Amino acid sequence: MANTFPFSAIVGQDEMKLAILIAAVDPRIGGILVLGDRGTGKSTAVRALAALLPPMRAVVGCRYGCDPADGQPCCEECAALKASGKPVKTHLVPVPVVDLPLGATEDRVVGALDLERALSQGVKAFEPGLLARANRGFLYIDEVNLLEDHLVDLLIDVAASGENVVEREGLSVRHPARFVLVGSGNPEEGELRPQLLDRFGLSVEVRTPGDLASRIEVVKRRDAFEQDPAGFAEAWKKEGDRIRRKLVSARKRLDDVKIPDAARERASELCMALGTDGLRGDMTLIRAARALAALQGDAAVNDSHLRKVSGPALRHRLRRNPLDDAGSTVRVERAVAELLGS
Repeated sequence: MANTFPFSAIVGQDEMKLAILIAAVDPRIGGILVLGDRGTGKSTAVRALAALLPPMRAVVGCRYGCDPADGQPCCEECAALKASGKPVKTHLVPVPVVDLPLGATEDRVVGALDLERALSQGVKAFEPGLLARANRGFLYIDEVNLLEDHLVDLLIDVAASGENVVEREGLSVRHPARFVLVGSGNPEEGELRPQLLDRFGLSVEVRTPGDLASRIEVVKRRDAFEQDPAGFAEAWKKEGDRIRRKLVSARKRLDDVKIPDAARERASELCMALGTDGLRGDMTLIRAARALAALQGDAAVNDSHLRKVSGPALRHRLRRNPLDDAGSTVRVERAVAELLGS
């Protein structure tokens, strides 16, 4: 952790940092897509998340980080242990933030079955992959727009079901694989497949800082970190702890945040005005607004929350309009100004 650039020390990029915190408060939002220029701190922010997250409780020895007490489906071993009535030993472990390299093989991603051992000994030997390691955590893909198609299809299936199924020669293994999918990339290097794009709850845009003071501060902090990583991390520890406490409090109060009917109506009116396909945009907009309200300590969702999360929740869900050459961000801002005010 000492060699990870602190989340709290990242200069600017407020929309990206807020989206990461919102997804950490409510993983049901569905993940984050970060698109923008190279060298703007996209991967730095995601990897800094690991040090920011409070630890989670997991069964001792479980390869998938299950927690039978959280009410979510467990792996076969933990489910059997829970059903036996025996006490289940748990401990606190870091929330996983797992990198998925572009060149990863399918076996490395989903896991590998040892067919020889299965046939000779009758044992279902399974070597978990990256999806198993990412369960209940975050799966990060840098340059996600360059990911091979067969891995894209696989991720779409797992993200939708929350379960990874590996089948080889009549043998089958399944395990929970619920994770927040985080992708980053440069749109100039290729577009994302629409099926995968739709799986991201929030989409944020990052830009190279346009003012001199910000650029100087970025270089200054990066240089200080590289000179003394431990000392730099210690200098920013107090601010990091403050963000962590805020995150923990937001998670506790999330379910108590009220969503008035008026807020739901506003969210759906905005989605209708923008012509978003399906209802995923409506649901994501409301969930993101509720998570933001929890972060800010507000008791109910209002127009200010909807206004702030409308861009990340909706900009990647817009159809191309041949009669309107404005970018998706401009179109969302225009609709928000008309319906919610500036």
